Amino acid sequence: MATNRDEALSFINPSTSSPIAVLDVDSYLLDNSQIGSASGSFQNEGFLGGLDGGGNGSDAEFGFSRADFRQSPLVGTVEYYDRHVFLCYKNPQVWPPRIEAAEFDRLPRLLSAALTARKGDMKRQTRLTICEGHDGTETSNGDVLMFPDMIRYRRLTHFDVDTFVEEVLVKNGEWLPGTPEALRGSYIFVCAHGSRDRRCGVCGPPVLNRFKEEIELRGLQCNVSVSPCSHIGGHKYAGNIIIFGANIRGDITGHWYGYVMPDDVPVLLEHHIEKGEIVEWLWRGQMGLSEEEQTKSQELRFQLNAGATVERSTKNSTQANEISNTTGGSQVEGMSCCQTNGSSPCCQSPQLPEEKHNPNLNETLAKFTSEKKSNNKEIPRKTSGKGVCTRKVCSMPTWFESWERDDTYAALAVICAAVSVAFAYNCYKQLR
Repeated sequence: MATNRDEALSFINPSTSSPIAVLDVDSYLLDNSQIGSASGSFQNEGFLGGLDGGGNGSDAEFGFSRADFRQSPLVGTVEYYDRHVFLCYKNPQVWPPRIEAAEFDRLPRLLSAALTARKGDMKRQTRLTICEGHDGTETSNGDVLMFPDMIRYRRLTHFDVDTFVEEVLVKNGEWLPGTPEALRGSYIFVCAHGSRDRRCGVCGPPVLNRFKEEIELRGLQCNVSVSPCSHIGGHKYAGNIIIFGANIRGDITGHWYGYVMPDDVPVLLEHHIEKGEIVEWLWRGQMGLSEEEQTKSQELRFQLNAGATVERSTKNSTQANEISNTTGGSQVEGMSCCQTNGSSPCCQSPQLPEEKHNPNLNETLAKFTSEKKSNNKEIPRKTSGKGVCTRKVCSMPTWFESWERDDTYAALAVICAAVSVAFAYNCYKQLR
């Protein structure tokens, strides 16, 4: 089971620390003395702007060129939880290292404390993350986004926190002062919490910018939303992103990806967003699955993909054989006894039957192997005008294997010569 020293704020371990507890930190993390209080007033935007990377030195030490980049396995590194709540609040430049515990950021602090106090009463294990909010935009300060519920509540204030947690998160009802709005499409969150960890501050912004560029380039603005978010756990996997959206069955899922570079963004948009395919080599895990279940889920996908590959390969091979038999059959039959006796058992050639889909890869491969090695198995063959029939493969005589077209012509020539000689001799006798 994967563990991380730098896990994000969550409410799923009742026996461990509260959300304001200081976790162990390593040399990458910034302490409060480096940042100050970062009071969070709207006038402070840009106060922490220097933490979002820039320069070759930052990239070599904390960015995509750092020594530990893509050195650890990703799958199974997402701690189990059922529901993800995002509070829209200011922007990464003014977020202190632990915004959920900051003295002057009252709304996130009170929401975090209420979630902690009521976690034993909630039926679903819930995680809280801060995302960017700007007044007058689609995600204003105080808006709350909930997944997999795919709903948004507008303008939560610190006066409403206790009521909101009670009615919505504990009772799974509605918060009456607000009207839940349905969310549609896909929502992407990129960890860019530079004051919490320099790696996130260096890797997050370029990934975020590439997402915005590609979304606009592909015309996905109405279907895909992207936003920076606070620490989600796993600093060493930066760039970290989460994608929420419906799968091919219509179920809302939350997939985590790690070690994401700007060049990976087109791949994620094309495969995950547009095709609904998981990008396995960047996949960390999924909301609603335990660490063990995440690993088994990926193994199952690998098996199914391998089985599908074998099936496609077998099908293509069978089709190629059928085409070959159709185009070249007349020539082969003209060289053998099949020219006059197409139903002869000796004229049948072994052909691999088309595999049927089998979800069990081992059974599929075993069936494929046994059928390929069998010499006396009944096999399907298409005959002209007779539909499908079954024949048994038989061995041809040794003399017949070496018989060629020239031998046939020679035999016919000898017979004709003999007939000609006999006819000439008969005419000669009659004339005498």
